[in-house]
Amino acid sequence: MAEFGDFLKALGEFGLYQKLLILLLSLPLLLNPFQMVGQVFMVVEVPHHCDTSWILAVGPNLTEEEQLNLTLPRGPDGHFEQCSMFSPVDWDLDSILAYGLNHTEKCSSGWVYPSEQPPSLLTEFDLVCDRAVLNDVSQSIYMAGLLIGAMVFGMLSDRIGRRPVFLICILLQAVFGLATAFVPHFYVFMAFRCVVGAAVSGIMIVVVSLATEWVGISHRTKALLITHTAFAIGQVSVAGLSYGIRHWRLLEIAGSAPMFALFFYIWVLPESARWLVTKGRIEEAKKVLQKAAATNKRSLPPELLEQLKPEKEVKSGSFLDLFRTKNLLKVTLIMPCVWFADSIVYYGLSLSVTDFGLDIYLTQLAFGAVELPARISCIFLLEWFGRKKVQGILLLLAGTICLILTGIPEEQPVVITVLAVIGKFTATAAFSTSYVYAAELFPTILRQTGVGLCSTMARVAGILAPLIIPLAQYHRAIPKAIFGSIPVLVALFCILLPETRGIDLADDTGNKEPPDEEQKTEVSL
Repeated sequence: MAEFGDFLKALGEFGLYQKLLILLLSLPLLLNPFQMVGQVFMVVEVPHHCDTSWILAVGPNLTEEEQLNLTLPRGPDGHFEQCSMFSPVDWDLDSILAYGLNHTEKCSSGWVYPSEQPPSLLTEFDLVCDRAVLNDVSQSIYMAGLLIGAMVFGMLSDRIGRRPVFLICILLQAVFGLATAFVPHFYVFMAFRCVVGAAVSGIMIVVVSLATEWVGISHRTKALLITHTAFAIGQVSVAGLSYGIRHWRLLEIAGSAPMFALFFYIWVLPESARWLVTKGRIEEAKKVLQKAAATNKRSLPPELLEQLKPEKEVKSGSFLDLFRTKNLLKVTLIMPCVWFADSIVYYGLSLSVTDFGLDIYLTQLAFGAVELPARISCIFLLEWFGRKKVQGILLLLAGTICLILTGIPEEQPVVITVLAVIGKFTATAAFSTSYVYAAELFPTILRQTGVGLCSTMARVAGILAPLIIPLAQYHRAIPKAIFGSIPVLVALFCILLPETRGIDLADDTGNKEPPDEEQKTEVSL
């Protein structure tokens, strides 16, 4: 019986059909970065103080300066305290002026913000003082949504197919992303963000399978990383979009509504023919293969199509199959740790964009711009040096740069930002490498389950990253030390992984061992 790779060679390993598919897969990834980092620009810190309008009842003619002098304590720097006020009293204004107010308490009537400030998440839901932690919590809840999506949609797409899961996730992201712009309470905002996170995660892991299962061996890296360049372009656009639209609800609409334009995917997005074959759905597989061949102006020989036979036993991998063989067990234990390390350093730097001392819009622009060369460079690095070496070295570099950042004084914001951008470059390249590597290490019947497990660990790291950042209040070096030490440690375990450059994708757990170097040469020839 012919291997699936024979069909790809016959219809064209990277023809017009595959190029159009990559374009379809790239469009949602243009919009996903907004959901990832857009919230950073909705909670920009602004001056604020307690609402002390209670004193106007006894002194309606007080100027704003007189009101603040009478009702707000000053800090050691001489500025008004932002999170405390003098306790209200039942005295008349003359008594207050004569004796003054001494007892302080936390803000009890809300806060006052600059009148010229456009509505933001921070000002509309009072994410300041004791409530400031809610912003970090909401970021972690979004990451929890990514985790849920990785767990649910990874295994679901191995069960019901790549196409239906992809379409479901587009629908969820469009509906709940847009609905987020109209929430009345911050807790509803967090709940909707969790659903959006699940959808984003589902889209990203399905892209991995569809991009790799439809192309030949020599084009896998290029196909997947082209979709990742769309994500990088989206990162750059987030800075421009956020700079131009300061009203957080309008920004949310602008970042989420375009997803509705992708509903035409219902008619044009194909299922993975490789997945259809593993499920025994041969007639459906023949139809999509013939359509692909026609689009590529090729024809599939009838005798080749006749060799496309259903397996004697239709394969359906389960989560436990990831642990049944020695080599797959090794991959299953190490790759999730690699993704965890990728994620902790990637999000640790991305979500710290407001802490580097320069304009956050310029910093985000630099962060987004550096992702494009990072992802493009991986196309060449992975082909020149292989997956294993590149993965380990990039993780080591990303972690080392984070550790170096712990020793740079705060008075050097330019140096800190330059190093952070370099760290973002290596972290992005490491993450892109992991997507390619994981898609090649796991067999077809378990690919989405395996990538889903890896993505789950990445999302655990994503949940932890926003909660680690506030540890800077105890010492500014703590977050960067954590973000740096983990990838350095995990990089050492990459030595134990097999190399997959030039090897055809395994379809089931029986084809688990990668060929040795001699076999690898024969395959590539």
